[in-house]
Amino acid sequence: MAETASGKVRVRVAPSPTGDPHVGTAYIALFNYAFARATGGEFILRIEDTDRQRSSCESEQAIFDALHWVGLKWDEGPDVGGPYGPYRQSERTDIYRKYAWELVDKGAAYPCFCTAERIAALREEQKQRKENLGYDGKCKALSHEDAKRQIEAGVPHVIRLAVPKDGETRVHDKVRGEVVFQNSSIDDQVLLKSDGFPTYHLANVVDDHLMKISHVIRAEEWIVSTPKHLLLYEAFGWPAPVFIHMPLLRNKNKSKISKRKNPTSLLWYQEQGFLPEALLNFLALMGWSVADGREVFSLQEMVSEFSWERVASSAPVFDMQKLEWLDGVYIRNASVDELARRIQDHVAGARDLDEDMVRKSIPLVQERMKTLNDYLPRAAFLFAESVSPTAEELVPKKCTVEESRRILTACKESFSGVSEWTTAALEDCGRTLAEELESKPRYLFMCLRVAVTGTTVSPPLFESMELLGQDKCLSRMASALSTLGV
Repeated sequence: MAETASGKVRVRVAPSPTGDPHVGTAYIALFNYAFARATGGEFILRIEDTDRQRSSCESEQAIFDALHWVGLKWDEGPDVGGPYGPYRQSERTDIYRKYAWELVDKGAAYPCFCTAERIAALREEQKQRKENLGYDGKCKALSHEDAKRQIEAGVPHVIRLAVPKDGETRVHDKVRGEVVFQNSSIDDQVLLKSDGFPTYHLANVVDDHLMKISHVIRAEEWIVSTPKHLLLYEAFGWPAPVFIHMPLLRNKNKSKISKRKNPTSLLWYQEQGFLPEALLNFLALMGWSVADGREVFSLQEMVSEFSWERVASSAPVFDMQKLEWLDGVYIRNASVDELARRIQDHVAGARDLDEDMVRKSIPLVQERMKTLNDYLPRAAFLFAESVSPTAEELVPKKCTVEESRRILTACKESFSGVSEWTTAALEDCGRTLAEELESKPRYLFMCLRVAVTGTTVSPPLFESMELLGQDKCLSRMASALSTLGV
């Protein structure tokens, strides 16, 4: 599958450490990882931290932690090293300056001395005339001597790409086919900023070349930048990598996924108790499908069956209900011991719970869990010393206070006589008692459920009572009767 002279697939994901790690980073990283592993290639993590105002060490560490959490391991990167480092762009600024001035010497780029005020005014004029926004090329006409004098005088300047204004640039995308851009529509992009730091475009191309990246796999929003990158490869005389632009994750209204519509932070999904393998499975479905159409598959299964022919170019909808369903599938398929370990590792306060009770309770709640965080709300009554339902909660709909008192008084008496405290014996006692009281079983069971669990919605009643034990159940019935005035 490799399409480079060396035959070695090398791919990278290059997030910016400017906030919480984005779920889109995991999405793009997943496809880079899967392709690298499917071809015996190498997967590289590069940190694009040239935004000095917004980048932080904390955000960088969060990227490492989040990608490790989802289970994507890289072969080279800032934290593991490698033969083509450094892997932080802020540590490579001298490299970018060297190559920027090499382009100037070739006539493929030029210094621009226009002030921010002039650029802003130019853009406003272009907006009013309803023209395409872009630099007008004023400084492109400066002579080499004039530009040199201004630089020596300390006049602030940037380096811009000298885009030819005739002809066209063709982008060959492995998923989308050929996309043609008229050069007249391509801006003379800033390559090196006045502070000496590169823009995304220069750093991206230089790094991908020097790190021997064979395939650039990124979100489709970058396809409009690709002609600029191809012009840079051509100016340097370097072979271009294979380009693959993945469809953007979108909201139901087809807008780009954003935190205003959906949670975008990977940390949020971790905090909410989603299983990382379920999240990866979900992200894989956003842009790819298994040949047999099944929706549940592991990362290794994705790797073993990966091909670009199965990648869709249409915009996938980021459906939280689908993710919750998928996470529920993984939870139901987990063994009791595995799920117990994950709950105690993840859920706040769960480490302090009795391990044996956690394991015994999982079969009662596992079927209804969508995330790990669903465990405690459903099982907390099993670990509480007592519960405190209100009098209103202890009286089922279409039932009276007197009837609830009569039911719970009889329950306390009958269940105190159960010698073998098992689910079967408890259910038999409950059903027999309902017949004796000539009460509808649903009334009796609801009164009993609220009394012993403190809620109208709980795991199976008699299985729960078995776990709680006879003393605790009888104590809770007595407390419920007291609440009802008995």
